[in-house]
Amino acid sequence: MLTVVMISRHAAADCPAHNAENRKVLLEAFSKAEELGAKYGIKTVGIWNVHSEHLTVQVVEAPSMEAFMAMSMEPSNIKLLNFETAEWKLAQTGEELMQAMMQAQ
Repeated sequence: MLTVVMISRHAAADCPAHNAENRKVLLEAFSKAEELGAKYGIKTVGIWNVHSEHLTVQVVEAPSMEAFMAMSMEPSNIKLLNFETAEWKLAQTGEELMQAMMQAQ
């Protein structure tokens, strides 16, 4: 499994809490998240929001980078990029890191 940490931000003026058009886009993406996750075999580990910083961190597990990218290219997810910037980082669990360190000896 591939662990992806997604970090997204938006400007205060674009915040879905105050911008009706962006709220509609965000709610559409959230309403399709479970269906798209099942379609691509992607599990959401958790989503955290820091409202005062207009910051969201989401962690998902994907079967492959191809599956993750395919889900990211779905129209409801692409629309989010009209008002958010996103970073995707590949991560390891502590256990995976320890296994790699043990093998490096």
